[in-house]
Amino acid sequence: MAEETEDVELNEQERTRGGAVMMRHPLASFFHLFFRVVAIVAYLLCDWISKNFASCFVLIITLLSFDFWSVKNVTGRLLVGLRWWNQIDEDGRSLWVFEAKKFVQTSRGNNTGTEVEERIFWLGLIICPLIWTLFFFTSLFSLKIKWLYLVVASISLQVANLYGFLRCKAVGQDGRPPDSRSFAGQHLLQRPDIIFGIL
Repeated sequence: MAEETEDVELNEQERTRGGAVMMRHPLASFFHLFFRVVAIVAYLLCDWISKNFASCFVLIITLLSFDFWSVKNVTGRLLVGLRWWNQIDEDGRSLWVFEAKKFVQTSRGNNTGTEVEERIFWLGLIICPLIWTLFFFTSLFSLKIKWLYLVVASISLQVANLYGFLRCKAVGQDGRPPDSRSFAGQHLLQRPDIIFGIL
């Protein structure tokens, strides 16, 4: 019993040094925000820096593709213990798999991120699609149709990851996968605490 309390105390001391919260995966936290923030900055500055729309389009979509891949395959698993993917079964049907790591309450074997990293993950995942939605309306009302195509592609990449990880979180909280035959967002709409419990 005394060994367990010592382990917990040592783990808390490792997390906080000098009042600052230590991060288990600082590189993953950095890249979770890097590609999406650089894509937003590039979108804001592209019209002033380069008059070539094609190069701006390719640059921003490439950055958001890197973001999509890194969030889906790396930072989601490391920071919050969630992952999702699509697989094709023997009959040729497409199956979506949503997984949530079972968290152990002890300090040993927990390889996911800290509470700070989890907050970084969810805030980045939720705020960036909202920013792209703002860009959508500004492009729409200013009648910049070619930029509207870019913004729609950006929103689709960002929202796909957000939806996938919200489904993973729903699986982790319920302990069972949502009914795949139901309407796409029905489970999430029935459980608003999944979205608002993050923030």
